Amino acid sequence: MAKNKSSQLSDTLTNTGTSPVTISAASVSGAGFSLSAPVMPMTLAANQSVTLTVTFAPTGAGSASGTLSVTSTAADSSLSITLTGAETPQGQLAVTPGTLQFGNVLVGASASVTGSVKANQNPVTISGAGSSSGEFVLSGISLPMTLNAGQSASFSVAFTPASSGSTSATLSFMSDATDSPASSTLVGTGQAPAQHDVDLSWNASSSSDVIGYNVYRGSASGGPYSQINSALEASTAYADSSVTSGSTYYYVTTAVAQDGSESIYSNEVGAAIPTP
Repeated sequence: MAKNKSSQLSDTLTNTGTSPVTISAASVSGAGFSLSAPVMPMTLAANQSVTLTVTFAPTGAGSASGTLSVTSTAADSSLSITLTGAETPQGQLAVTPGTLQFGNVLVGASASVTGSVKANQNPVTISGAGSSSGEFVLSGISLPMTLNAGQSASFSVAFTPASSGSTSATLSFMSDATDSPASSTLVGTGQAPAQHDVDLSWNASSSSDVIGYNVYRGSASGGPYSQINSALEASTAYADSSVTSGSTYYYVTTAVAQDGSESIYSNEVGAAIPTP
């Protein structure tokens, strides 16, 4: 059994005779052994029993031995029971890699990296795990779990930066290993999404009563389109800054006359926004 842990075994004594038997004393000897028993002396009537519980908590490496001794008025007045136990060496838990690098990740996006835990020398029971930052989330491993000596289990960590800049955290695995908690360092950098603009320009209308232009945008070729200028555009150019990386947009314009009438859509032009 592992050091700093204990195990219990019980022994039942029964008066198999026809006359009462008085137990005057019960004790244990040997390092690491202790006894739990009723207050002595005590008397057992015929066929009555009493249970004695011995606890073994190893105090060092290797095997240990002791004796449970019972003294009574029975015919076999001195009863001795041999006790043996041994410490089971605790294992060690290794986390690989020691540092999980996530690189640059756009704020709000996620990136995952895999790793593994391995039991060295002896079995290890992993009771729980977690990271010191909510930006790093552990998955892919079901706990608690026991790894036999030499056995490993894989896991995954997702990094979702909440803001730009470098950040780090610690991933810890709690277990009954001698080196608990075993840990790995998590390192990543949040990258602010790039700001993109679509610069549009068009030829002026040949009509003399045109007072400005409207700009329309759609997410599919051929429409439908939605007006994106809040006020009539007097020039023949417009910058659309409300675009998203990785998207494609389609634009058309119309000319607006003094009486408020609007021309048909111009020819469509598409714009693909880079990522990031």
